Amino acid sequence: MYIKRTVEKSILEAAKSFPCIVLYGPRQVGKSTTLDYVFPANFNRVTLDDTEDRELAEKNPKLFLEVNPWPIIIDEIQKVPALLDAIKIKIDEQRKIWLKNNEERKLMYVLTGSNRFELQQGISETLAGRCGIIEMSSFTLREKKAMEAHLFTPKIEVLIQRSQQEKSEYLTRTQIFEEIYKGGMPDICTNVSERNIYYKSYVNTYIEKDVRKLIVASNETQFRNFISIVALRTAQELHYDEIAGAVGIDVKTCKRWLSILETSGIIYLLQPYMSNMSNRIIKAPKLYFMDTGLCAYLCKWPDSKMLENCAMSGAFFETYVVSELIKNFFSFNVNPRDYLYYYRDIDQKEIDLLYVDEDGIYPIEIKKGISPKNPTKNFNVLQKYKRQIKTGLVIECCDKIRPLNEISYSFPVYLLGI
Repeated sequence: MYIKRTVEKSILEAAKSFPCIVLYGPRQVGKSTTLDYVFPANFNRVTLDDTEDRELAEKNPKLFLEVNPWPIIIDEIQKVPALLDAIKIKIDEQRKIWLKNNEERKLMYVLTGSNRFELQQGISETLAGRCGIIEMSSFTLREKKAMEAHLFTPKIEVLIQRSQQEKSEYLTRTQIFEEIYKGGMPDICTNVSERNIYYKSYVNTYIEKDVRKLIVASNETQFRNFISIVALRTAQELHYDEIAGAVGIDVKTCKRWLSILETSGIIYLLQPYMSNMSNRIIKAPKLYFMDTGLCAYLCKWPDSKMLENCAMSGAFFETYVVSELIKNFFSFNVNPRDYLYYYRDIDQKEIDLLYVDEDGIYPIEIKKGISPKNPTKNFNVLQKYKRQIKTGLVIECCDKIRPLNEISYSFPVYLLGI
């Protein structure tokens, strides 16, 4: 059963503007399935996981593109980076033909890659200006519930208006933690695979196909331990030396391995808001897993009930909210780094999220409880930035949007994406 993805619209919009599209995303989040659904049957399809196709692409990229003419979807393009040069030549040749004949340009190539660490340099150097790049992640809650999503905004008047038109069913905190524990991987959400068996295979496949050639083979066991230790630190500030010491590696290796996790879409690093007031601000990013189900598996939590009541429950709830927002931005082809930050200073005053745009700063707190005590106590620290501080949000497990005080509203987590 195909579940409609919010990113479909962004893919089609990019197809109107570029002769090539690159769809990035972690393994098994549904890139190929979505593209098969979005593009018509007249598109050729080939995967470089196929040994024969990969060998031809490596030995003779020009012949490969002649045998597999455009329009075409090429999966796992990172396996043959040399193919990008041949694609560039084809695009430039076809552009001249379109220009000479005064024809409308068309979409020629749709490329997917699950290992951005290997691919992004080749794309930026070879296909710059010729391709639209789109990020894709695992399912959001809205997608799992088959409900339309909007690009997130913290503007309370817009959220109230959308919530009045909303028909989604309220989810209790226990139900939210069931969603957190399950995660957003399509095969689990559609009941194709049993959760624990799936994630065990996922970790093995990820290490075998994406990581092994990027690290020393003898470090594979250490890298498995490294991923689990990173998972235990989701929603925390990133301290390389502390993680390196726990794993038994040097800081340089730790930074490289974290870079692999980030560029392959496993984790996201949320940057602190600096502006021009950086002398007292904590400068380390915060680390979040992009799929809470994978994170819970790596932390070895046996079920959602124990996860809800464990010492890490607040961190998992925060991770869930942040990852839902990041995935929402990706789905609308918007860079979350242009809007989302966190705040913490050396006086230990912290705000979980800041949404920053030309209108001002919107503070956002994330609390797993209902009606948390004084959640907006640190909002006033933002006054020093000499920017307009807008009405804030406290994202929690309440049942509807309601005012908390004169500077903030509570916002139900189950309504994220309305």
